[in-house]
Amino acid sequence: MKKEFVQFRCSVYEKKLLKVKARKSGLSISEYCRRAAFDDRIVERMTDEQIEAYKLLVKYQRNFKLITNMFRKRNPKLAEETAQLAEEIRQHLLNFRK
Repeated sequence: MKKEFVQFRCSVYEKKLLKVKARKSGLSISEYCRRAAFDDRIVERMTDEQIEAYKLLVKYQRNFKLITNMFRKRNPKLAEETAQLAEEIRQHLLNFRK
């Protein structure tokens, strides 16, 4: 249980920036500052728009994998290109998780 109270001074701009960053990460200002002070990982929450883009990339990556499998026997070069594209999309998806 947290019993101690810590204060620090900052400018009006800094306070607004702390509020914005805390809100984007889904944390209170206190928890945001605590995590920042202890070098804990602070993850910004994804917006609805970013979530939709993520879902779309997942769908594209799956579709390109299916296309790759379909072309593998008939046109190996095209299969290789679609596999490479699917892998690039997968890498972008992994970046979302960071």
